[in-house]
Amino acid sequence: MRERTVKFDGRVLYITEDEKELKAQLYDGVPLDYDENRKLVDNISTDELTPGWVCYYYDETLARYCLVGLRGGNVEKDAVKNGKFSVIVSGVSKGCGSSRETAPFSELKAGIQLVIAKNIEKIYGQNCQNIGLLTSTDFTLIARIKNGEEISIEEFTKGLDEIAAEIVRHGGLFAYNKARLAGTTVPSATTTAARPMTLCEKIISKRAIADAKTGALGVTAVKPGDALFVRTDVRFSHEYVTPMAEALFKMGLGEDAKINDPSSVFAFRDHLTFLDRVMPQKHIDMGLKEQAASLATVQQKFADTQGVRLYGEVERDGKTVGSEGICHNIVIEDLAEPGQLVIGTDSHTCMAGAIGCFAFGVGSTDMANSWFTKDVRVKVPESVRINLTGELQSGVCGKDVMLHLLSDEFFKTGDGIGKVLEFAGAGTMAFSFDERSTLTNMAVEAGGFTGIIEADEVVVEQIHALRGTDKDYLRSQIVKADDGASYVKTIDIDLSQVVSTVATPGDPRNGIALEAFKKDKGNVHVDIAYGGSCTGGKKADMDMYAEVVRKAIDKGLSLKAKTYIQFGSQRIRDYAETMGYVQLFEGAGVELIDPSCGACIKAGPGVSFEPDEVTVSAINRNFPGRSGPGDVYLASPYVVVASAFLGYVGGPDEL
Repeated sequence: MRERTVKFDGRVLYITEDEKELKAQLYDGVPLDYDENRKLVDNISTDELTPGWVCYYYDETLARYCLVGLRGGNVEKDAVKNGKFSVIVSGVSKGCGSSRETAPFSELKAGIQLVIAKNIEKIYGQNCQNIGLLTSTDFTLIARIKNGEEISIEEFTKGLDEIAAEIVRHGGLFAYNKARLAGTTVPSATTTAARPMTLCEKIISKRAIADAKTGALGVTAVKPGDALFVRTDVRFSHEYVTPMAEALFKMGLGEDAKINDPSSVFAFRDHLTFLDRVMPQKHIDMGLKEQAASLATVQQKFADTQGVRLYGEVERDGKTVGSEGICHNIVIEDLAEPGQLVIGTDSHTCMAGAIGCFAFGVGSTDMANSWFTKDVRVKVPESVRINLTGELQSGVCGKDVMLHLLSDEFFKTGDGIGKVLEFAGAGTMAFSFDERSTLTNMAVEAGGFTGIIEADEVVVEQIHALRGTDKDYLRSQIVKADDGASYVKTIDIDLSQVVSTVATPGDPRNGIALEAFKKDKGNVHVDIAYGGSCTGGKKADMDMYAEVVRKAIDKGLSLKAKTYIQFGSQRIRDYAETMGYVQLFEGAGVELIDPSCGACIKAGPGVSFEPDEVTVSAINRNFPGRSGPGDVYLASPYVVVASAFLGYVGGPDEL
């Protein structure tokens, strides 16, 4: 258990938009006083806290690189650690982006005890709790800390559910779980009376741990705010995270700890497959090539030791060509089923919600804990109902729908943080399976807990075709929302009114209609066009790329930007071969890349190398520095390839 009060003896670091003030704090020891009128940096992503290359480390070395990815490039190696800070203060939305636990871990090991921001993103906040890093949205604490006051630990449990509060009091998840397994702390039973429930609420209620000793599952009902542990069906991690999770697993449970039910645990070599092709020389000189390569080696040994299925690299014609597939694509192709509960060490785990399962990203500590207990803690989230009606215009697709939705003020102001996006309506159900996956995949860009769509015959036919699973069995697993279920907000979208949309650099929520963007900015030159990632590397995306390439070739046009198309899995590559797309793309001068996360995480062809390079991309997020130093515009597959032929950000109608 922690002490009942906390003393913060270090300095307070304000992440200000004024670069001179920020540098003065970091390098000259200049203290600042809190001023509510001082502009603090908003939307600090985990990519800025620990850029992708920093995540090649998974130990206390991370402390040296805390915040080195912050926009502006003003935070140098060791700056936060050497500054003797104990509190970091920023503006709206701290920790958006991926589920990487390296981000709060780097802060904690750099000496930070408390993070204060106007909003704490869901996964980041839970990771902080798990490792013992305190968080708060109460800016009045700053004056009390400056005055040397010892702050009660209960100040940091306000608004938390019972389990989260106990984890904070215990100083982290492993300490709490030792107490839980020993019976010295017992979470209260869920006693919510029968009520109409949303899709996610129904799945949670069915998989709730009703009795930790017997393993009995299921409670009558749950409601938003209920805190409980739930049984997982699929648990997965990739080489970026598996080593850190394994280190925590052994640290918390001993060197000989064994995974509970390894048949439901999966590992993926899918994130750093092509890193060698884009790693800058300065990173090679830092020894990062060897450090990154070690992640795959550690994961392979872990999988062999624990008996875990590893989706690894693929050989073609005697040489390694790429991964079997990106984890999210493989999960919906091979692993998840309707009504299941899926966790993965990646924020885009929510893509599996297209199958009608409750799928969400977790940090390394949550995953390590689940390997032993097979459960994960959940605070039942509120749900937002997204009703899609009508039909899309020609040349408009699911990516445009998501960029349009994310630009809604509800999400831009952070009100969507921690919410489930439950897509429904005739428009949703008319979408192909792949297009539904785009919707659920990008739910996390809204700050959402996850995205989910009720499974139907489209899902049944898809899974049966891919795996041969019995159709009646799949139908029996489908979960449906109850009539009269309660939603915190309902958003109605007429698909016929959605137009081609782009998200301007910095945040996926910066969506603007392409026509309005061009009217305001004119023809923005494009250097790189990238089609791929879990979001943009599906079969339906290949169809869209091919449609535009054919149109451009028919018009006698040639590529004016370096263009890449990357497949989400080997199945998708095979589909492109069968459809004649591979020959079509290569004939047009497109560079094709085998499956891997690649450029989406600055780890493969398609990244920028210079700040003045401009990319138009089909990936899911464009946080500063994520795909290189240049600006990244998010767009649909149609717009990505059209822009490649135009040489500027534009749509296929301009061809």
